[in-house]
Amino acid sequence: MHSPIERVTIDELIDRYDALLFDAYGVLVHLSGAMPGAPDLIDLLNRSHKPYCLVTNDASKLPETAAQRYRGFGLDVDAEHIVTSGQLLQRHFIEQGLNGARCAVLGTADSVRYVELAGGAIVPPDASFDVLVVGDQTGYPLLDTVDTALTSLFLRIDAGQPVRLILPNPDLIYLRSEHSFGLAAGSVASLFEAALRRRYADRNELVFTRLGKPGPLLYEEGMRRCSTRHIVMLGDQIETDIRGANRCGMASALVTTGISSPDLDALTGDSRPTYWMSSVALPSVPLTPTLSRKGRGGP
Repeated sequence: MHSPIERVTIDELIDRYDALLFDAYGVLVHLSGAMPGAPDLIDLLNRSHKPYCLVTNDASKLPETAAQRYRGFGLDVDAEHIVTSGQLLQRHFIEQGLNGARCAVLGTADSVRYVELAGGAIVPPDASFDVLVVGDQTGYPLLDTVDTALTSLFLRIDAGQPVRLILPNPDLIYLRSEHSFGLAAGSVASLFEAALRRRYADRNELVFTRLGKPGPLLYEEGMRRCSTRHIVMLGDQIETDIRGANRCGMASALVTTGISSPDLDALTGDSRPTYWMSSVALPSVPLTPTLSRKGRGGP
């Protein structure tokens, strides 16, 4: 039997650790605004010069674009505090020798820019491409574009030509508001993978390379920027935030305002967080009501 997972407040984590890493969606923000207490928390961290970073699987916004959006939500976060999965494309393109490769990109204008910065040559999804990057679920007509890219992909495979599939953001779902959810880029990639399995049952290599969390690179960059390994990761998703942090050997805190609402007592191995918390709001800041959740391991 495991001992109960410790419930903590954000001020306790600030006192215990040299720095904090945050997931963005479901912890500090949702699609249309800030989570309860997040602006006050960021203000406190800035005033106290406490090291922190947002490490996010979002590949739809450059750090500068994300910082501007967060400031519109009342979070005074600058681009240097934001590490995105889109930034991992540059390292991946170098390691895989993809400079100059023809890339079809599903995503926003910033998703396309990430690929350009990595060295990719952008082509439309109905062209012959060397690389298919699913950068986001927005920025294009979803069904029509997926159909077009899938057809081009099949034609290339049928002609015996190699193709790379890259997914910066493995998230399947995300928090649209405090009470609604949406499909994320990982779900779009899953559509492609299901179709590839159906048509090419013996081609197990036809899957996306997933770059973001739970992989280690975002955590490593967050620790580098904060200049410490005595750090805690706060996230709302077991499969990405918590597993990735645990695998990197850092403390993890599950924030139950977002996606995951598990029976904490049933979590084992690298799915088991060090802590759990009901919000990132400072104890002195009153909370607005959120979804009721079961199995939190405490009141």
